[in-house]
Amino acid sequence: MGRKEKNVQKARKLMDRPKQIRNIGTAAHIDHGKTTLSDNLIAGAGMMSEELAGKQLMLDFDEQEQERGITIDSANVSMVHDFEGEEYLINLVDTPGHVDFGGDVTRAMRAVDGVIIVVCAVEGIMPQTETVIRQALKEKVKPILFINKVDRLIKELNVGAEEMQQRFHKIIRNVDQLIKNNVPEEFEGEWRLNVEDGNVAFGSALQNWAISVPYMKKEGITFKDIYEHIEGGKEKERELLKIAPLHEVLLNQVIRHMPDPITAQKYRIPHIWRGDPESEVGQTMIKCSEDGPTAMMVTKILIDEHAGEIAVGRLFGGKIEDGMELHIDDQPRKNRVQQVSLSVGADRIPVDEIKAGNVVAIGGLRDAIAGSTISSVEDVVPFEEMKHFSEPVVTKAVEAKNTADLPKLIEVLRSVAKADPSIDIEIDQETGEHLISGMGELHLEITEHRIQEEHGVPITSSEPIVVYRECIDHEGGTFMGVSPNRHNRFYFDVEPLEEDIVHAIDQGDISVHGKIKNKADLAKELRELGLDKEQSKNIVTFYEDNVLLNMTKGIQYLNETMELIEQGFEEICEEGPLAREPCKGLKVKLVNAKLHEDTIHRGPAQVIPAVKNAIYGAMCQGDRVLLEPKQKVFIDTPSDLMGNVNVEIQQRRGDVIDMKQEGSDSHIVAKCPVSEMFGFSGDIRSATGGKALWSTEHAGFEKVPDSLQPEIVRRIRERKGLNPEPFNESHYSD
Repeated sequence: MGRKEKNVQKARKLMDRPKQIRNIGTAAHIDHGKTTLSDNLIAGAGMMSEELAGKQLMLDFDEQEQERGITIDSANVSMVHDFEGEEYLINLVDTPGHVDFGGDVTRAMRAVDGVIIVVCAVEGIMPQTETVIRQALKEKVKPILFINKVDRLIKELNVGAEEMQQRFHKIIRNVDQLIKNNVPEEFEGEWRLNVEDGNVAFGSALQNWAISVPYMKKEGITFKDIYEHIEGGKEKERELLKIAPLHEVLLNQVIRHMPDPITAQKYRIPHIWRGDPESEVGQTMIKCSEDGPTAMMVTKILIDEHAGEIAVGRLFGGKIEDGMELHIDDQPRKNRVQQVSLSVGADRIPVDEIKAGNVVAIGGLRDAIAGSTISSVEDVVPFEEMKHFSEPVVTKAVEAKNTADLPKLIEVLRSVAKADPSIDIEIDQETGEHLISGMGELHLEITEHRIQEEHGVPITSSEPIVVYRECIDHEGGTFMGVSPNRHNRFYFDVEPLEEDIVHAIDQGDISVHGKIKNKADLAKELRELGLDKEQSKNIVTFYEDNVLLNMTKGIQYLNETMELIEQGFEEICEEGPLAREPCKGLKVKLVNAKLHEDTIHRGPAQVIPAVKNAIYGAMCQGDRVLLEPKQKVFIDTPSDLMGNVNVEIQQRRGDVIDMKQEGSDSHIVAKCPVSEMFGFSGDIRSATGGKALWSTEHAGFEKVPDSLQPEIVRRIRERKGLNPEPFNESHYSD
C-alpha cells in the first residue's frame, strides 16, 4: 500500500474526532507562493511526490490555472500530520490571489477556522494581502504569518543578515498592525503576532524549508546558519530541507496555534448564523456535535464531467451519509445525497458518512449553489450571506455561434453561475444575447474559456462593457404617479441615502438582505449611522443599498397593496431612469396614496406602472447622476520611470493618491475609472520596459464628471436599443 493510500485510511479514522481536526486556508497577494506552499505541505504529508511538489501545483488542477500559472478557484485537500505523538487531520483550502477572483477567497473563509497569510519577503505587504486579512478577520478566522521567498532576498537582492532581519521586522509590524485594526474585540490580545510564540514562520516554499523561533530553539539553529546555507550554493541549501522541513515547521505551527472545530464553532456560529442559538440546530452547531440536525454551508460548486455537480462546504452540525434526503434553503424539494467524499486536489475519496467539523464534498445536491444552507430539517434559518469585497463591474455580451447551441448555452450559463456566484448572468430568451458580468477582464476571459473548452459551446463575445450605477444629486419630489385606470395615485419623494449607511451595507457591516427580521435592531443601527429617527421606524424594505420608506399614516388598503409597491421599487432599483443601469444609494419615501376600494382596480397592472412613474419623476426632479466604478491601482516602478507611469495614469482620468520613495524604487497609488483601464497591462509594460509591478483593487463608485455624463448616457442607451435621450419629468407626469 502506497503512502498516499495509508494517509487516506488514517484520514478516514480521524474525521470522526473533531479535537484532532484543523480546517485551514492559505491566502495572499497573487504570486506570493500560496499554491507552491500548499503543494509542499501536501507532499510532506505523503499525498504527492516530493520531487514534483511546487512544480506540479497539485491544487492548480484546472487547465487554465496551469496555463496562466495562477490560482483561479479555491481547491481543497485533506492530509494527516503527526504532532507530539498524536495524528491530526488537516483540511487545507488554497485560494486565489488575483483581485478578480476575490469572491472565491470570501467563500473559502467561511469553511475554515484559521488561515496562513503568505507574504513575499521581497515585495512585502501588497493590496490583496490587506484585503484577505480583512476578509479573514471579518469571518472570525484566526491568522498566522508565513514570510515566503526568503532565499530570493539573499540570492537576488544580496541582502545582508542584518538587513534581512530588518525586512522581516517591517513585514511583521505591518501585518500585525492590520490585524490590530480589524481583529474582533474578544481576540485582541490573543490573535496578535508574536515571533517568540511561534505564530510567525520564515522560509522558501519552492525550496521546501521553513523556520520559526520555537523550532530554532528546539533544533539549535540561528538565522546566521540559515543565511550561510543559502549563500553556500545549491547543495548547502538542499541541506535545509533536512534541518527544517517546511511541512513539519508549518503544520506544527498550524496544530499549535489554530483552533479545532469544537473551539472555533463556539464563537463563529453566533457570528455567521442568525438563528436562535438555544434551538436544537443552534446547539448542535455551537457544540460541533454529530448528534442533531445536519447543518452545512456550501462554499463552492464543482462541475465534474462524470459525477455532475459536487457541492463542497463545511459541515457545522450533525452528519451526512449516502442516500440521505436534505433540504436546501429557498428550494421546494429535497435532494438525495448520492456520494459523500473527502477531497484531495482533483481526486475525491468516497466515504460512507462524514461528521460535523469537516470540509466535505457531496454529489447529488442539484439545487445547491455556493452560499446555500443544507439541513436535514425544514425551514432552518440560513447562514449569513457572504459579502464580497468587490462586485461585478465589467460585462460582456455572449451569443452561441450556432443557433442550434442556444438551449445548451442557456444550460451552461446557469451551471457557470452556480459554480461561481461572483459572476452575474442575465439571460435574454428573446434576443439570444446573454450578458456575463464579472470582477474584471481576466475573470470574464476565464469564464468564456470554460464555456467553450469545458462545456463545448462555441460562442462569440462583445468587447468588455462597464457596468455603471444611477443615483440623484439632491432631494426630488413630491411627484405623483397615476395608475392607467386613473383610480389610484401614489406620491413619492426621493433623496440620496446617507453615505455612511451605503458604506456599511457595501462592507457587510449591516445586513439588509432578505426579509428584515428584527426591525428595532436595524433601526437602531441605521440611526447610529445618521438616519433620521422617524425614517428609521418606517423602513419597508432594502434592495441592495437602496431603501423604501413608508411615511404615510392611516391610508386605507395600503397594507394590501404594499407588496406591489415593493415590486415597483425593486424594478426601479434594477433599472434607473437615466440609462436603465442599476440604482445605488437611493432613498425612496412614499408620502401619500389614494387607492380604489375594489381590489380588482388595484392589481399589478395598475399599481406597478404608477409607482415606477412616480419614483422616476421624483428622480428627474432630484437631478439624475451616473456613477462609474473606480479601481485603486498600485504601481511599483524604478524612480527614473515615474514620469512615464504618471503619464499613463493621467491619460486614464486617474488621480494619484499617494507616492512614496524607497531607495531607487517608487510606490504609486492611483485611482482610475474601470472604463479607462482596458489594455492597461500592455501600455504600462511598454511605458516602463516591463519594469513596473502593478495590481488593482475595487474602489467603489464615484460620480461621472458632468462634462462626460451626457455622452456616456447616450452611448449606453444606444447600446441597449433605447431612445438616445433620457425622458424628462413631464414624460412621467399625468
